[in-house]
Amino acid sequence: MRAMTGKLHKRAKVAGFVSVVLIATGCTQMNQFHGFIPPSEELATLQVGATSKDEVIGLFGPPISERALENNTIYYASSQFRFFGPFAPEEVDRQVLAIDFDASDRLRNISRYTLEDGRVVVLDRRVTEDGINDVTFLGQLLGSFGRLDAGQLLGEEP
Repeated sequence: MRAMTGKLHKRAKVAGFVSVVLIATGCTQMNQFHGFIPPSEELATLQVGATSKDEVIGLFGPPISERALENNTIYYASSQFRFFGPFAPEEVDRQVLAIDFDASDRLRNISRYTLEDGRVVVLDRRVTEDGINDVTFLGQLLGSFGRLDAGQLLGEEP
């Protein structure tokens, strides 16, 4: 009986230790980084009035927004999110780099915005269409009856 109690006590200690380790690792702060901002050293190589839009895109890669190309401004953005345990992620840093071009696609201005600036920069809104045109579930269910084949329901091949 004493040996059984000793084994149970040892298992309880191991289970307690594993629980403490899991809880501690689950509550560890984690950071995630998204996006890309060109380094300041590379931005310094750009010349206002001389560098073209194609040269900038060739040097830094495609911008994050296709719509931005319509108004002669391209955007690069990066964000840092902090995750802590079961709590919602918190954005702790965001940088948006706006590169403006004139009518002849030559560099006009470079602007950098951060969370502290509080300026809203609207980028592309990318939404995947679901292909369902405001049809309710019941409408979809009833609409599928005409497309059913009795042979398919019974497992027969055509």
